[in-house]
Amino acid sequence: MNMNTAELREQTAALLSAGIDRASHMTAFVGLDGFVDEILHVVDKREDAEKYSRLPTIAQLAERLAAAAGKSTNIELVSQLTKLGGNGPIMANALASLGLKVTYLGILGYPNLHPVFADFAKRAEVYSIAEPGYTDALEFEDGKIMLGKHQSLKQMNWDNIKTRFGQDKYAASFGSADLVGCVNWTMLTYMSDIWAAVLKEICPAMKGPRRKLFVDLADPEKRTREDILRALDLIVEFQKYFDVILGLNQKESDEVGRTLGFNTSDHSPEGLRRLCQELHRRLPIDTLVVHPTAYALASGSDGLHLVEGPFTPKPKITTGAGDHFNTGFCLGKLLGLSTQQSLLAGVTTSGFYVRTGQSPAISDLAIMLRNWPS
Repeated sequence: MNMNTAELREQTAALLSAGIDRASHMTAFVGLDGFVDEILHVVDKREDAEKYSRLPTIAQLAERLAAAAGKSTNIELVSQLTKLGGNGPIMANALASLGLKVTYLGILGYPNLHPVFADFAKRAEVYSIAEPGYTDALEFEDGKIMLGKHQSLKQMNWDNIKTRFGQDKYAASFGSADLVGCVNWTMLTYMSDIWAAVLKEICPAMKGPRRKLFVDLADPEKRTREDILRALDLIVEFQKYFDVILGLNQKESDEVGRTLGFNTSDHSPEGLRRLCQELHRRLPIDTLVVHPTAYALASGSDGLHLVEGPFTPKPKITTGAGDHFNTGFCLGKLLGLSTQQSLLAGVTTSGFYVRTGQSPAISDLAIMLRNWPS
């Protein structure tokens, strides 16, 4: 098992620091979702108008809900903050923090941007073609439950991109960005159709060097096997034109593995290494990444690597941790780091974010790598 050594951290810190200026000249084109996220705690006991104790675990909420069957119950939610959400905006925001020039196309309000995206629109060039989705994120110490309202998401389709954004404009951004990020396939039910249209109408005319395309399916459990297989075929097709990186968390690697007929019952690091290799053999793209919470692994042209993250038992925030991992990993790949160093950049980016609630700059990553939390 490739441990996370002081030597590896120093090498990675040095390479990231040396890449600050290069990163500031790089461009990213990211999309296509957009959510307004309200982070909520569930009340266990209310002491008075101001004070309450929080229900700490998902299992305790499940017990409370199960006990209400045949009766009814009242669950109080306390809002902690309302913030921009969706894999795309979180990843794009994090890339902007790392110094890249970011263009974002998504569903952030139409015809006017929702106010929660106002700061984001100052840090990136932002285009929106529909209303956002809305998510109530119930946060617990052991995970989160996302309750989504998704009516507007079907407006993210190729026809609307062409009429409300413009095909030429799309081709210009998609065909020139150092990194193209295409995330939240699961919730955007027309994403596969958009990919098919882009492969047919945009990719064949692209010129210049190969660039990076990052894809995140985002929890495909609710999509059919046929849909998932079609999406995977399209992702592999993009490898003709891009160095494709597919990022999966542990649950997503299970879903995709099962869809492809692999055994996904072994969740040990060894079992995940096997699964990661099997997935990469079946999906001939540049890099396949699997990131559980405590570590991450990836299969790339330089072999399979596993790196442990800076685990914290009491994170300040968890919503967006995976998107920050993806951002750090993509930064590493853009700067020419090895797969192992890119994994370390990924776990450090997500580790910084869950501890502070903020997206890091590259200099923050170097500092954290050199002062690794015990």
